[in-house]
Amino acid sequence: MRTILVDPVTRIEGHLKIELRVEDGKVHEAYSSGGLYRGIEEILSGRHPLDAQRITTRVCGVCPLAHSLASAYCLENAFGIGGEIPEAGQLLRNLIHGANFLHNHLLHFYHLSLLDYLDLSRLSGPLADLAGLLSSDGGEDTRFSQEETERLLDHYIQALEMRRKAHELEALFAGKMPHDMAIVPGGVTYKPGLAEVAAYRFRLRELRDFLKSVYWPDVLLFLERYRDHFQLGRTRNLLSYGGFPLGSSSAVLENRLFPAGVVEDGGYRPLVLEEITESVAGSWYSGTGGRPLESTLRPWPQAQGGYSWLKAPRYQGKAYEVGPAARVRMVLAKGEQRLQTWIRGMLRDLNISEEELSSVAGRHLARGIETLYLAQKLEEWLDSLDLSGLVARPFVIPDQAQGMGLTEAARGAVGHWIRIERKKIAHYQIISPTTWNASPRDEKGVPGPIEQALVGTPVPGEGRLFAGRVVRSFDPCLACAVH
Repeated sequence: MRTILVDPVTRIEGHLKIELRVEDGKVHEAYSSGGLYRGIEEILSGRHPLDAQRITTRVCGVCPLAHSLASAYCLENAFGIGGEIPEAGQLLRNLIHGANFLHNHLLHFYHLSLLDYLDLSRLSGPLADLAGLLSSDGGEDTRFSQEETERLLDHYIQALEMRRKAHELEALFAGKMPHDMAIVPGGVTYKPGLAEVAAYRFRLRELRDFLKSVYWPDVLLFLERYRDHFQLGRTRNLLSYGGFPLGSSSAVLENRLFPAGVVEDGGYRPLVLEEITESVAGSWYSGTGGRPLESTLRPWPQAQGGYSWLKAPRYQGKAYEVGPAARVRMVLAKGEQRLQTWIRGMLRDLNISEEELSSVAGRHLARGIETLYLAQKLEEWLDSLDLSGLVARPFVIPDQAQGMGLTEAARGAVGHWIRIERKKIAHYQIISPTTWNASPRDEKGVPGPIEQALVGTPVPGEGRLFAGRVVRSFDPCLACAVH
């Protein structure tokens, strides 16, 4: 058995090392190791509760809005106002957050993953000059024609401009990006005027045109060329907290655009929040894990058995993949009827099963589905936005309380937990999407989802190509994971 180190994994956010143990030309075991401990939870201890929301947006510059919202939901739950958010405030939050989803999914497809599939060595002219600045292993498994490669690289450039427009959508209602100033416990701080609403609509329609005429055809072309990747990087268990509240409550998981739930061995079940725990058997921490509000963890680089700064979230003692594949599976179980019908028709046309969504190709398809649908929902929400009333409600900070805030980042389930004592933060816990997906082994030796997905991956040549495709299909964000 030989060992291959991929260190660092490039074209992701943060510091990730993957160790592959290879036998008979395939990955036999995999180990995911996150570096660069940051300590946001430690920084929050003893601070004013409202500091949590401003500081936790700094967990990540790519998906800060998910942390901003999870923290706001968490504080609303602790303050006892989670069911009383003004409708306009909730819609403005969704419009901000949804724009960030569009940005993230374009970023992932074009600028983080696509280069794993392009042979840039055959390009000439101005595109060759760009290709010289990029790294790609796609030449080891070339399936796009030269004309397709040139077109995709041209779309790579166009997607940079579309991402800028998505950020402008966010900033119109959120004040700025990447770290918003609008989302607060109780709603939002800013009521936009007609000019900002019109500017949002104009940019959104530009984005929708690009998504329908460029991005979605590119996703379908990718799926046609790499159909076998529906069998690469598979997992079995999926989990979602649900995202985009549809009513006045920021806490009710049942009334969200993307439903909450778990899929285990093909079957859907409701999510039982008390079953979420964290293990540190494979992590560099001391203390005890367990439920988020009960953990007593401290960084400890000398921890016996540790090989990662990530903790290992588990649900009922099992590892679960989170992210777009999980969200689409929950929609198929409990989501809107029109979206279910569209997705099932698409799966029939592509001749793939629901189970194949949790694969390398399936994750790209799930992101494409989400992107098109969210762009449509953003326009619907904008049409229904009534700014004649309140966009936030007041609150009182209690002497003692605890709260929980759950939402979905583009990469998957993100949760914040807080305990307040004497009007100060006594304990704060974050479980981010990549903490789930890139987690190390737990006390039972159960590998994390990325570690599981890598097992069986073919290892031709130096062994980095297919392993890189598997890892990047999860869109890892190690800044979030090692917060």
